[in-house]
Amino acid sequence: MHTNTFAGRMGRWSAQHRKTAIWGWIAFVVIAFVIGNAVGTQKPDHQDYVGPSGQATKLFDEHFPKKDDEQVIVQAGKGGHATDPAVRTAVDQTVAAVSGLPGVTDVQSPYAKGNEGQISKDGRSMLVQFSIRGDEDTTANRVDPTIAAVDKVKTANPAVFVGQFGGASAEKAIDQAQNEDSSKSMMLSLPATLAVLLVTFGALVAAGIPLLLGLTAVFATLGLVGPVSHLVPMDNTVTEVVLLVGLAVGVDYSLFYLRREREERARGAGKLEAVHIAAASSGRAVLIAGSTVIVAMAGMFFAGLSIFTALGLGAIMVVAVAMIGSVTVLPAVLASLGDRVDKGRIPLLHRLRRTDGDSRVWGWILDKVLKRPAVSAVVATALLVVMALPAFGMHTVLSGTDDYSRKLEVMQVYDRMQAAFPGGQIPAIVAVEAKDVTTPQIAAATKEMGDQAIATGEFNAPLSVDVSPDKHVALISIPMQGNGTDSASQQALAALRGGIVDDTVATAPGVEHAYVSGEAAGTKDFNDLLKSKAPIVFAFVLSLAFVLLLVTFRSIVIPIKAIVLNLLSVGASYGLLTWIFQDGRFQDQLGYTPNGGIASWLPIFLFVILFGLSMDYHVFILSRVREAFDRGMKTEDAVAHGIKATAGTVTSAAIVMVVVFATFATQSGIEMKELGVGLAAAILIDATIVRAVLLPAAMKLLGKWNWYLPRKLDWLPKVSHEPVAQPSAA
Repeated sequence: MHTNTFAGRMGRWSAQHRKTAIWGWIAFVVIAFVIGNAVGTQKPDHQDYVGPSGQATKLFDEHFPKKDDEQVIVQAGKGGHATDPAVRTAVDQTVAAVSGLPGVTDVQSPYAKGNEGQISKDGRSMLVQFSIRGDEDTTANRVDPTIAAVDKVKTANPAVFVGQFGGASAEKAIDQAQNEDSSKSMMLSLPATLAVLLVTFGALVAAGIPLLLGLTAVFATLGLVGPVSHLVPMDNTVTEVVLLVGLAVGVDYSLFYLRREREERARGAGKLEAVHIAAASSGRAVLIAGSTVIVAMAGMFFAGLSIFTALGLGAIMVVAVAMIGSVTVLPAVLASLGDRVDKGRIPLLHRLRRTDGDSRVWGWILDKVLKRPAVSAVVATALLVVMALPAFGMHTVLSGTDDYSRKLEVMQVYDRMQAAFPGGQIPAIVAVEAKDVTTPQIAAATKEMGDQAIATGEFNAPLSVDVSPDKHVALISIPMQGNGTDSASQQALAALRGGIVDDTVATAPGVEHAYVSGEAAGTKDFNDLLKSKAPIVFAFVLSLAFVLLLVTFRSIVIPIKAIVLNLLSVGASYGLLTWIFQDGRFQDQLGYTPNGGIASWLPIFLFVILFGLSMDYHVFILSRVREAFDRGMKTEDAVAHGIKATAGTVTSAAIVMVVVFATFATQSGIEMKELGVGLAAAILIDATIVRAVLLPAAMKLLGKWNWYLPRKLDWLPKVSHEPVAQPSAA
């Protein structure tokens, strides 16, 4: 079978130049991975300056020495007091242990004059405070000596509790936990994915091919992330996304390809002819689907935040690598193996395998749906709408300290500090800018601000003031009620921004700017930005997806229907996510503590990911439907044939994605749990209710209108949907 499509030509070239294609791919993966490790990954040197809280952060970055603040709590046992000799000894040893260590500065003993705020109100707990000089991305690497020194003090003083918490120590512990979580997810997803593929193909070799393509795509992209990060800095979250998306689409794309090749061989096509047909049909569908995913991911560039730019770029890279691999090296592998792809057969599983691509279960369901399309469409739509309803009450929050696992020792220390010094670890911070912030007028206004804030009952004493070396900026920390993301914190923030700051320090003589920052302020500013950017992201993704499908299928109805179905699918996943995590369901099973909302970055990220991935199935199914329609079948028959022929493949692909995504729900951080559950639920909904019920019902009801194209658009290029070649000798 000869075709003039790009996918067909690539498949034919790959099958004819097998060694070049296979060794070229291996060389590409190895070189990319080696170069990536050699150049390293450049992390962002600062956060996005979002809203007033971002301006406060910018002032801090520009006027204060680069450092991270650390605290050590020394706590007497029940009934004990800070004046006890054992407590005094532990405090003095802690001060001596950290003083003089490389990079350590500003060591503050609670016994020093003016540091009374470092002793808790009940007199049981004391704080030793110090700083570690350097950028945030380096202090975590240099905090080890202080941790080791504090651990020695802890061992030498068993009668009291000694623990360390701060920006650097927390980041180090959390990064280590995230790396362990990623490894665990990989170790869980690989055998589970292999098991699904074994059930799908019934043979070890066939099952191993999609898994190998997915893994090589991930490793190649992780290598490419290194040099690209020196242009667009990327953090650890990008690695998680590359693993999550790469393994899923890599396996799915090769699964689509391999199932079609096996199907054609079963019909009597020769070895090369089967590969050519798979390249011209499934290979072409992979290119269209992959391009749609890339278009969707590009929508994150319009979110206005560097984290979204990095996540979008990482996802685009791994999808592009997986897509290229599926149309280049995969045909070469299949042509080289031929029928040996069925080696390593699992007897029972291989006998259960259907070689014609049809699924008995989905075939039965489809017959029922097509028999009563109106009823099926109404029931399916109603079910999706009901699942989406909780999404109207979705509240988004930034990551807070409560989101991390309490199995981490550093978070257990934080909890003790928070109980002993309420609000001290998550204060509101007022950044004041002036030519000289140490004037008596500004000092008086600062005291007045503190008095008014504490009088509301939403803030706690004492205030702490940190002045920049050039005296241009003062950071005023006010311990606040709540955990930084809850309603109590937002209420306190509203009081501070709603008049207290404006009536005091903001209007003091010489003050140029006064910005309120902190965790609560950051959450509000981040949410406000995303609310303003979300319509732009949604419009971009929907518009380009519409154009791509319009050109591909030469129908104005197909893209409109696809967008509506995908929005229903995304809405249902939003609703389930809100119902589970925001409302606090399945806490014991999933191992999390509700934080009152959904991670701020997740709704936009989920939208672009889900919209792109669900298009994979849509394009794959519609390509078979259109192929049958172009051969002369009636629309109803083409729909039945296309969906029955692809149902088994789509089901297997969906199960693979659900398995991969669900493993992320086992991670310790609540954000990764939300991401894993949200993606897994959405793919499951999309592959069952949407693709197997709502799509065929809608197409049956629309009939010939499915292929309607206004005459004004007749100038669009005609894209050939390759017909299936006639069987020939092997």
